[in-house]
Amino acid sequence: MITTDFVPGSPCWLDLGAPDVAAAAAFYGAVFDWEHQSFGPDAGGYGLFRLGGKTVGAVGPLTEEGARSAWTIYFNTPDADATAQAVAEAGGTVRVGPFDADGEGRMAQLSDPLGGQFAVWQPGSNQGLEAVDGTGTLSWTELYTTDAAAAKDFYGKLFGWQYEDVPLPGGGGTYALITPSGLDPERMHGGIMQLAAEHLTLTGGRPYWHPVFGSADCDATVTRVTEHGGSVQMGPEDAEGVGRLAVCVDPSGADFVVLTPAEM
Repeated sequence: MITTDFVPGSPCWLDLGAPDVAAAAAFYGAVFDWEHQSFGPDAGGYGLFRLGGKTVGAVGPLTEEGARSAWTIYFNTPDADATAQAVAEAGGTVRVGPFDADGEGRMAQLSDPLGGQFAVWQPGSNQGLEAVDGTGTLSWTELYTTDAAAAKDFYGKLFGWQYEDVPLPGGGGTYALITPSGLDPERMHGGIMQLAAEHLTLTGGRPYWHPVFGSADCDATVTRVTEHGGSVQMGPEDAEGVGRLAVCVDPSGADFVVLTPAEM
């Protein structure tokens, strides 16, 4: 599970790059009951998503030329500069070099060698998300990639992740479960799944990360998605041992998953 007891390599933040911040805030407010707290024009339109008074994510305008609207997942690091250097040395890309975020932390925006985009966060006064692993909050992270073995090697060396491969139904390969270095399996926070480039339609074949948000009722949440201009790529459907889930896309093309966990 994802917790707010962040350790190196664990997901600790996520934000949405949107072509229209107000429209994105309205959509996610309708779908997940999130409240939008803008930092105003001095922050370039960046602001928080909050649920029950706790920060569950953030949203801001697109800043990279040619970027698609997408969620970016941030992983905890004790040293953003060292992590960025390690990415570059491993054949990845430092898209935005390490910089200080007003004393709240230090961050960098990166890509793995296959093009999967992510970011890292070195905490300062801000440790990260305040609510996770529940209804309307981040509960899992997932990488779709064209080469799972290469991705596992890259992220394993970068963050020390531990993996457990489980078979996919119908002989569809394996799914690699991710646990932070040195922690027990109950702290699994994500997975890596290999897909052919032609199935990665949102990015034109490039690997990408996306978030999974918890829901008390997957079908009802999906109805909200479609009623407010979003679409559904897959589901809702039941996944044995996982729960009921759907892969959704917001009106600007950013993808996310909605999951009602299976009762344990």
